[in-house]
Parts: sequence; structure tokens; C-alpha cells
Amino acid sequence: MSEKTPKSDGGVTQESIFGTDEEVERRRTPPAERARRAFDFYVATPFRVAWEDWRTRIGGMGILFYVLMGTVGVLLVPQPQINEGPYYLKPFVDWSMPLGTDSMGRGVFKTLVHSTPAMMQMALAGVVFSVGVAVLVGMIAGYKGGVVDTMLMTVADVFITLPGLPLIIVLASIFSPDDPFIVGTIIAIDQWPGLARMLRSQVLALRDEDFVEAARSIGLSTPTIVGQELVPKVAPFVLISAAGAAVAVIFQSVALYFIGVLPWSSFNWGVMMQQAYRQGNAIAAPGRAGHWMLFPLLAISGMSFSLILFSQGLDRVFNPRLLARHSETVPEDEQEDAGGL
Repeated sequence: MSEKTPKSDGGVTQESIFGTDEEVERRRTPPAERARRAFDFYVATPFRVAWEDWRTRIGGMGILFYVLMGTVGVLLVPQPQINEGPYYLKPFVDWSMPLGTDSMGRGVFKTLVHSTPAMMQMALAGVVFSVGVAVLVGMIAGYKGGVVDTMLMTVADVFITLPGLPLIIVLASIFSPDDPFIVGTIIAIDQWPGLARMLRSQVLALRDEDFVEAARSIGLSTPTIVGQELVPKVAPFVLISAAGAAVAVIFQSVALYFIGVLPWSSFNWGVMMQQAYRQGNAIAAPGRAGHWMLFPLLAISGMSFSLILFSQGLDRVFNPRLLARHSETVPEDEQEDAGGL
């Protein structure tokens, strides 16, 4: 005994005492086949879509390059040592030190490689903090509404009105953080309110949708509805915003290290530029130490450019029509429907 139920795409779904056709088919599918389909749709297909877009391809390769430089590179390249070469050696003269040396005879290339992990740690900490707080505050405020919404958005508005850079400078002067993770968290302290407000506006538009009403009607809790129903809907926007937050943390950290606000106990690109400016006089005498400042600046620009390109191409990766069209396990009729939308 069965009955037909309209589907959202205009078709019908056969319902019986055993469940819908899709549920029966899912139970009949072997676990290995389900795993293959899940891998294709959630891993292989997004990769194929991303690889076809030159922005995600180039940006992803750039990000991978910096990740390898900050992980594998520090294991393969020895740490820079004082007096390991002539002072202010020009780049591309001695290939044992391809990028030249600084005022103490340390290889600029070695210093650049061993400065990468600190930059990655600061960017990661800033992204986790700013995006995590923004998602928590924005999603709850948008879904709950009422007094909760008013209180959370008031807190966000207070942080928005605070002058960001002076606040960071004051906190850095008070705590004098040495750990890159703490530095990244302090720098990102003023980045979450704007993202939280944008997420709230999106959740306000989603909370009255049919799928949310259905989740409420079956008694799902607020954390479950927010985590399982709403978060996946805003995930593309969150990931794109995360790339922007990483770029902002990199720029601000380098600037604060360059002007000497943040103390340093290990190398990073901002410290390299500060030393080139103060010790090498790279601005007034660029012919002597200009390369010492140039290569960290190029590294900063390259990482920021890679993150921006990658984030710009993510909209294609989260496009369901493109995912269905490039999937190897989605039925052909569904791929044709997706292509015709």
C-alpha cells in the first residue's frame, strides 16, 4: 500500500509502509557504494569544480605552497645562523644563499622559511576566533530573535564602535604576547562583529523557511536546528569570510611588528621588515639592504593574493548545480535537470 507525495521539483515520491522510494533505495545500497558516492559528492566533485576555475586552482596552489614551506620547509632548510655568510650579500650571487644575507650574515631565504610558521599560526588563530565568535553570536541572534537578538547585537555594536587599531595596540602593550596564537587572537578581536551582523541577516531570512519549521515541529532543539539545518546554508559565506579574515590578520600583524608595538621572540615577516628598516636602513639605502625588506614583502603579497583568489572561486565550489553536473554518481537525469536550471 503506497501513496504519491509531491516533491519540491514538481515530481512525486512514492511512500509506503517501508518509507519513501529514496529511503528504500538507500537501505538497499551497499555500504561500500554509499561510501563511494559520499566521497565523490563531498570530496572528488568539489575538487573537480575547484580545479576548473583558475582562481581556486592558482589560489589553492599558492596556499599549499605556503603550508608546505611552513611545515616541510622548516625541516629541510636549516635555521639561519649569524656570520654564515658575508654581510649584506646581494641576492642571486651565491646560490648557497640565493636571496642574499642580512646585516648579521644570516641567509634571507632561511629566515624567510623559518618565519612562515609564525605567520600561519597567527592567521589560523585569528580566523578561528573571529569566525567562531561571529558564527556563534550571529546564528543564535538571528534564530532566537527577541531579547537574545537585542542583547547580542548590542554587544556586537559596542565592539564595532570601538576603534580597532588603538584597541589592539593597547591590548598588545598590556599583555605583550609572544605566542603567535595569542597575537592572532588579539588582532582578530575587532573582526567578528561585522561578520556576526551579516550572518544574523542571513539567518533571519532562513529561519521561517519550510525546512526550519519542519525541524521545529518534530521537536529538534535549537543547537540541533542551528548546527544541522542553518550552518550548512551559510557555510559558503563563512568560508569566504574566513579567507578575508586571514588576510586582515596577516596585514595587521606585519604592521604592528614593523612599527615595534608587538614584542617578538621568534622570526616572522614583520620582524624581518622591522630589522631591515632599523638595522639595515633599507629605506634610505635600498641598494644595500633593499632585498632584506623586499622578499618578506613579496611573501606577504603572495599569501594574501592566494587567499583572495581562492575565496573568490569558492562560490563555484558551493554551487549545487555545478556539483550535480560534475558528479560521477548523480544520475544523468538529475544532472540534466541541474544543467537546465
